[in-house]
Amino acid sequence: MVSSQADKAASHARIVDRAAARFRRDGVNGVGVAELMKEAGLTHGGFYRHFASRDDLVAEAVEHALEQGNQWFLTTAARGGQQAFTTIVDDYLSTAHRDAPQDGCAVAALPQDVSRADDRTRAAYGRQVESYLSILAGLASGDDPAADRRQAFLALSAMVGAIAMARAVGDPELSTEILAETAAALKELPEPR
Repeated sequence: MVSSQADKAASHARIVDRAAARFRRDGVNGVGVAELMKEAGLTHGGFYRHFASRDDLVAEAVEHALEQGNQWFLTTAARGGQQAFTTIVDDYLSTAHRDAPQDGCAVAALPQDVSRADDRTRAAYGRQVESYLSILAGLASGDDPAADRRQAFLALSAMVGAIAMARAVGDPELSTEILAETAAALKELPEPR
């Protein structure tokens, strides 16, 4: 019985992990349950032993994808100050991040999908946005918390928007220019006071 529960938990985690990556790459509606189950090495019929509905899988996978991004943000921010901010900007607005959405930030990859999702999924996305804003505002560590938060909104919005546009445009040169110019502009923001 214990082995059976452990196997079920491992299978569940494998499904969620695979769905998190595929949703970031292909969108929530870009992949079916049967395909995900096959990729996880399971049969389509076993899906309902793990989830009550597709919406439950979506919510759990999006939460998982968001948490993965949060860990990277927290680890990078731990350096503190301008160095951490510069590293976040450079890594976020890199061609590697652009070219591998399955491994990247769910905040950038899933806004349209999440805007149509259930309350649980939207709440998780909102918590992640708040977390990123808090981290970015904390890096500013100025004397004016409202100004630090405004700068955090600007930085996060610019990074998410730039990576989304860079993925969407058909011209590789323009795509790379979007990333580089946005990164340069963000790094010109006033340094912490």
